[in-house]
Amino acid sequence: MSNQDFPLIFELSQESRTGYSLPDFDVPETNVDDMIGEAYVRKSEPDLPEVSELQIMRHYTGLSKRNHGVDSGFYPLGSCTMKYNPKMNEDVARLTGFSHIHPYQPVESVQGALHLMYDLQESLAAITGMDTVTLQPAAGAHGEWTGLMMIRAYHEARGETNRTKVIVPDSAHGTNPASATVAGFEAVTVKSDERGLVDLEDLKRVVDEQTAALMLTNPNTLGLFEEDIEEMAAIVHEAGGKLYYDGANLNAILGYARPGDMGFDVVHLNLHKTFTGPHGGGGPGSGPVGVTAEFAEYLPAPILTKENDLYVFDYDRPHSIGRVKPYYGNFGINVRAYTYIRTMGPEGLKKVSEYAVINANYMMRRLQEAFDLPFDRHCKHEFILSGKRQKKLGVRTLDMAKRLLDFGYHPPTIYFPINVEEALMIEPTETESKETLDDFIDRMIQIAHEAENDPEKVQEAPHTTIVSRMDETQAARKPVLRYQKEQ
Repeated sequence: MSNQDFPLIFELSQESRTGYSLPDFDVPETNVDDMIGEAYVRKSEPDLPEVSELQIMRHYTGLSKRNHGVDSGFYPLGSCTMKYNPKMNEDVARLTGFSHIHPYQPVESVQGALHLMYDLQESLAAITGMDTVTLQPAAGAHGEWTGLMMIRAYHEARGETNRTKVIVPDSAHGTNPASATVAGFEAVTVKSDERGLVDLEDLKRVVDEQTAALMLTNPNTLGLFEEDIEEMAAIVHEAGGKLYYDGANLNAILGYARPGDMGFDVVHLNLHKTFTGPHGGGGPGSGPVGVTAEFAEYLPAPILTKENDLYVFDYDRPHSIGRVKPYYGNFGINVRAYTYIRTMGPEGLKKVSEYAVINANYMMRRLQEAFDLPFDRHCKHEFILSGKRQKKLGVRTLDMAKRLLDFGYHPPTIYFPINVEEALMIEPTETESKETLDDFIDRMIQIAHEAENDPEKVQEAPHTTIVSRMDETQAARKPVLRYQKEQ
């Protein structure tokens, strides 16, 4: 039995043990109440666990060994997070000239960092077909909101305050209608047709003089390329609306197609997905926004520009929507993305899309006999299966996801997109080997057979994990979020 097989004991506290050493308190006691305020000064010691340094180190190291991540196993979540974080990116981001600088330094002293940011803006503009890019937004949804605020400013500058609606497909990421609402718009749903694409007739029905924009990702959340994108752009533009591109799925078309060439006016990118910035645990992310020339004046201030061979920040932006992020974005993630782009080059980025699409189609075709395939056509970087067949046998998609844990695999995205019953959304990305894909496929097929012949095994999974199936209702309604000393 290995060390990691021993159970983790969470109540380790023993009186008088300490795992830290703090400097001596050098503030005169008589001044504490005045400095902080009497109401905020503790009258007793905090009731925290008392453990030694060695105990706490072993505890968290043990937890880390039970965590699943890109460095420990296959991670087939669809439409979520980049599964490739090259260590070279980490090395570059930790270079002293990048990691030890401060945003308030004079621009003359950080020209190397500003040069990188400027080049990254130019590279992202070329990749997306936009005219200019801002690196300020902190993540994808933040980029969505930033782009929509620019669209709002654009319409208001023209006196078109009647444009209060943003059209969102029924298969869209949940952030799309949420971002539209936060930006002050009303989200209007457009239906998908039997092919899994935007229904053009329904789009014509919902587009009117109140339309501010259509939010779309292409390929869409079903992993399918919107073949009628040029006609869709014409429908929206003729009505005076604009096209917003959700860049979550850009890794499927790198080097093959550009949003700007499809007719999009505003684009946001997820550097933590397409361009390998780590995004585990909720951050940090980076959500740059690119725009066509007519939106440039509304970009968040300041704008990084170049004057006489000097990189400077331009604050003189009277029509800007304002600053959306302290300083100039999540610089460390920008460094990682820039490193990846320069390492791969144009042909390498094109190969990323090629291999991602090949891997996804290979998996989809091998799995289509064991599961329902809602849209039987070539996909891009991800695909959707349905567990309707297994549901009839009493086995839900959730059960199959739990069973995958027994084989050491993180489950794919489930129950999303919401317009597919019992959805399983799988994205292998370009980096996984055929051996890994084949083993995952074999396990999925095995689970499908178990659903037919031994459904209880799937319904009661997982069987081999440290924590068995929990009461998810209780976990959601009564979560334990802080330490409470045992009485």
